[in-house]
Amino acid sequence: MKTHPTRKADPAARCGERGYSLIALLAMMTLLMIAMMAAAPSLRQQSRRERELEAIARGEEVAEAIRMYVHYAHRLPTSMEELQKGAPVGTKNVQVLRASAALDPLSESGEWRLIKANDRPMISFIQALTTYTDGHLPQPTTDAALAQVANLPRVTGVLDIETVEDSSGSDDDSLTSTGPFVGVASRSHRESIITYYGIDHHNGWVFTPFYR
Repeated sequence: MKTHPTRKADPAARCGERGYSLIALLAMMTLLMIAMMAAAPSLRQQSRRERELEAIARGEEVAEAIRMYVHYAHRLPTSMEELQKGAPVGTKNVQVLRASAALDPLSESGEWRLIKANDRPMISFIQALTTYTDGHLPQPTTDAALAQVANLPRVTGVLDIETVEDSSGSDDDSLTSTGPFVGVASRSHRESIITYYGIDHHNGWVFTPFYR
């Protein structure tokens, strides 16, 4: 029985096949990189949006914690540490704030800016609320305990508000400031993706139980 000699593969053909495979792989990787680059801005925007929603949720938790603190202690908290420690009731403290809510997810420091009754951010927030509600002046609160503990600026119109001095100082100064505060705001000055009562900058979002 005759046998046919085995034909050896042409080395040049093998190199050509490997070359085509490499080109196909590089083309596929290029397409994947282009797709990833195109999706990156959308992913970053979604990530920022999620952080903003988390900041709003935490800020509103702080606002509720302030309300509860006043309910139990009959005075405003003077620092975030005091709010985290809890409201004094007899010889014990009633916890009113989760540790995670005491952190601002939008700022580099992770610390909220404490807002006092007559601070400029509070005034601007009231004005923004008035604009958001088509000129209907917002009512501070129906909670009697809250109403008794803070002398909030008097609003008489969208652009007409009682002149008060901004007692907060700069952002850096407010980092260590203490004293009775009525709310918190982010230290981030970035423009927001979502709006909070029509406000489109992070530092303009004031979370307070007095206007909710």
